[in-house]
Amino acid sequence: MSSRQIVLDTETTGLEPGEGHNIIEIGCVEMERRKLTGNHYHQYIRPDREVDAEAMEVHGISNEFLADKPSFADVAGEFLEFVRGAELIIHNAAFDVGFLDTELERNGYAERIADICKVTDSLQIARRKHPGSKVNLDALCRRYEIDNSHRELHGALLDSEILAEVYLALTGGQTSLQLGQDGADGEGGGGEAIRRVADAFDLPVPKACEEDLAAHEAFLDLLDKKAGGQCLWREQLNGGEPGQG
Repeated sequence: MSSRQIVLDTETTGLEPGEGHNIIEIGCVEMERRKLTGNHYHQYIRPDREVDAEAMEVHGISNEFLADKPSFADVAGEFLEFVRGAELIIHNAAFDVGFLDTELERNGYAERIADICKVTDSLQIARRKHPGSKVNLDALCRRYEIDNSHRELHGALLDSEILAEVYLALTGGQTSLQLGQDGADGEGGGGEAIRRVADAFDLPVPKACEEDLAAHEAFLDLLDKKAGGQCLWREQLNGGEPGQG
């Protein structure tokens, strides 16, 4: 499997590609062996229809701003070559891949995203790791203490950069989120390390929030009921006295 990963996000005119909605922004950041390379793909796209008011409230991208941008047909080839052969990391992949595949079909492309990329859904990873908890991007940033204070509106490139940090924290084993081997970003940047996540001997230990604690207690109550008040897990927590909350 390729060690090249691309964290991807899109913004759209609305929620349903089947209703004629379009992609209006694609943002991708590239990682190689779990480190940012500095390579990215970012493109605004002129849609075939106006942006829904509800969508504009989310991402702030106006019809006027998009009027002089290229169409999806103009940028599709370049985008496909950028992602080809990589593992795509997407939060709620069904949404973004559904839009991308619909746009490809509309523009006469035979290829679909799954034909050229492996797709990994970070939302599903988060749901498995934190069952019963909120796992949207903002909630995961709070859980893993990732600064997203600059995220006032959704934006495809910004969200893909934040998701890269979230994904590395979710999957563990990352030493630092750095640009390239020597800290250079490949485009004349200052080589700033975006965030230290963890190393193999200093893994982050997020504290359980009240919601997680309540869910855990509810689960112990169920175990205790099924065990006739003899839940061994709770017994250990209570110093050898079963059946106490």
